[in-house]
Amino acid sequence: MRDILARVNDKWGVLILGVLSDGPRRYAELTRLLPDTSDRMLTLSLRKLERDGLVVRTVTPSTPPRVDYALSAVGMSLHLQLAQLIGWVLEHQDYVRDSRSRYDRAHGGGDRGEGGGRGGDRGEGGGGGADGR
Repeated sequence: MRDILARVNDKWGVLILGVLSDGPRRYAELTRLLPDTSDRMLTLSLRKLERDGLVVRTVTPSTPPRVDYALSAVGMSLHLQLAQLIGWVLEHQDYVRDSRSRYDRAHGGGDRGEGGGRGGDRGEGGGGGADGR
């Protein structure tokens, strides 16, 4: 389960799924639409998504060969779930930022709960896994 959640949580994977949700794209289009992604990272991310069955790679024989990437049916279903999450984030981002500011003013610090400090997102007194262990 963790390996699949890691893929879903992968920054580039999420962005690629979003771009491909509008339809098939050639590699050059993806590089243009994802300008902050290096060629190596884009290639690795596409391979991982293809391996997981989320992206389909189609090679059309021509000179030069044409390569298209598209979401599989399962990839599209994942994109729809992520779109709901992104919608929630967009709707609540001001609230979360305001809450962080209030917390930081009251506790005199930065983001101790994100990656360090006193327990953070791992839950006080429990395990750190998504399954509660």
